[in-house]
Amino acid sequence: MCGIAGLIHRGKSTNVGGEMKDMLQSLKHRGPDSTGYALYGDIKSDDYILRFKVGENVKEGSSAINEDSSVYDKRREQVNSQITSMGATIVEEEKVTPYSFRYVISCNDDLLELAQKIETVEMTEILSFGRSLELVKDIGDASVVADQYNLGNFNGTHGIGHTRMATESGVDIRSAHPFWGYPYSDVSVVHNGQLTNYWNTRRILEKKGMRFMSECDSELIAVYIANKIRKGIGLEEAMRTSLEDLDGVFTYLVATKDKLGMAKDYMAAKPMVLYESDELVVLASEEVAIRSILPHEIDTHDPFEGEVKVWQA
Repeated sequence: MCGIAGLIHRGKSTNVGGEMKDMLQSLKHRGPDSTGYALYGDIKSDDYILRFKVGENVKEGSSAINEDSSVYDKRREQVNSQITSMGATIVEEEKVTPYSFRYVISCNDDLLELAQKIETVEMTEILSFGRSLELVKDIGDASVVADQYNLGNFNGTHGIGHTRMATESGVDIRSAHPFWGYPYSDVSVVHNGQLTNYWNTRRILEKKGMRFMSECDSELIAVYIANKIRKGIGLEEAMRTSLEDLDGVFTYLVATKDKLGMAKDYMAAKPMVLYESDELVVLASEEVAIRSILPHEIDTHDPFEGEVKVWQA
C-alpha cells in the first residue's frame, strides 16, 4: 500500500524535518516496514553533503545478519581513502549509526567518478550526494527513523518522504524510499504504485550507463528522471514523458534543489490529496497527513488523472 508525502515552503526556510516526521508518522498504517526522508536545506557553501551507508539494518526475524561494527569501521576507512584518492577533501564527518554516515566534502562538480569510486567499497551505497539534499532511510516508523538520525529539527525549504509496506522486495534499507537520482546531486523520488514495464525500461537505461542499486520498481522513476535531466530536459517535461513511457498504476513525488513535483498516471488508482496556498504546498496519500501539520480549516482536493504539477521554492 505505502504512503507518500511532500511539502514545499515558498520563499522561506522552516522546520521541514519536524513537519515531515509528523506527516509520515500519521501514515504509519500504510507502511510499517521502513521510512525514508529526502530533506532540502539551505545552501550555505560550495561544499557537498554526502550521506552513505556501509552495511544494512535488517528487520527482526530476517534471515540476513547484521555485521560487527568493526567491519563497518573498516569499510568507512576504505571510503575515506577513495575520497582522498580523487583529490577531494573531507571537511566534516559524522557517524550517525554504526553503518550510516554524514560527510561534508569539498570537491569539483563532476560527482560521477567520485561516486563510482566510493561505491567500489564492499556493501557501500550512497544515499544522496548534493548541496541541499540530505536523504535518510531505515527500518522503522517515522518517529524511530527521525529520532535515530536527528531529523526533528532539520531546517529547510522542502522535502518528500515515504512509509513502505514491502510487497515485492526485502525489508532493508536498500529497498526503502526515497531514491536518489544518481549521479545528479539533488534529485529524489518517492512512489506509490507498481510499474509493469520495470525490467524492460531498466535494461534500456542501464545500456545508457545509468546505475541501479535495488530491484525496487520505484527506483526506476528516479533513474528515469535523472537520465532526462542528463539530456538537458526540464523537470516538468521529464515528468510528463514519464506518463507515456512508464506502464502501471502510480503516483509519485520528485524533488530537486528548488522544486517539488507530482505526477499521477492516467488511471489515477493511487491516491493523492493536495493543499496549496501562496506560501505552502502540501501533498500526501491521505488527508490525515496534511491535517497533522495544518489542523485548522483548510481546503484540499485530489489531483486529476494524468496530472503533472511542479512548484518552485
